[in-house]
Amino acid sequence: MLTEKQHQLLSFLIEHQAEHDISPSFDEMREAVGLASKSGIHRLISGLQERGYIRKLANRARAIEILRHPGAASKTESNVIQPDFGAGNNLSLGNKPSNSVELPLLGRIAAGTPIEALSDPTSYMSVPDALVSGGEHFALEIVGDSMIEAGIHEGDTVIIKRTDNANSGDIVVALVEEHEATLKTLRKEPGRIALEAANPAYETRYFETDKVRIQGRLTGLIRRY
Repeated sequence: MLTEKQHQLLSFLIEHQAEHDISPSFDEMREAVGLASKSGIHRLISGLQERGYIRKLANRARAIEILRHPGAASKTESNVIQPDFGAGNNLSLGNKPSNSVELPLLGRIAAGTPIEALSDPTSYMSVPDALVSGGEHFALEIVGDSMIEAGIHEGDTVIIKRTDNANSGDIVVALVEEHEATLKTLRKEPGRIALEAANPAYETRYFETDKVRIQGRLTGLIRRY
């Protein structure tokens, strides 16, 4: 799911490239989506790239490749459970576990719609109760490859424990500037917060501490083949 601004920018990129055979400038993108600064465009481009809609081509000015159009489906997969991420949960793969709970599936995440906007789930999924011991949990589908070196792939479903506190080094759902949600490794530094991708293609992003709110902490993952 794209935010309204991400959708506007992606549509503009597609239309501009079709008409001019070249990507628009940052000023043209800023004017097209009604933003006051280029930094906002950088965030939108990063979000679209993480979600797999575009790719920035290295060492070329104004070079953005369109990979997917709005509404295009991501890869789908089927039934293996791969939990853990430090929780000590090592479950057998394949069969539905006998002890399971139903979790709300709130939507898709990379750098997109805030959790609050997805608080009314349209579906639920069964997960092993070993992944949800203690506290409130929810599930999110991953879009993009920004956490691939942490073993989190596009199409995976992550299990998140709802919390507003996390330690440096935790993989968290972070809400940035009240409108952009992303799954990243949290790094706490003096006077700022770093959100670190697990893919060298993506830069670590830094924010003032009051610009980031923790929405939850990763406790498990379900992969479909």
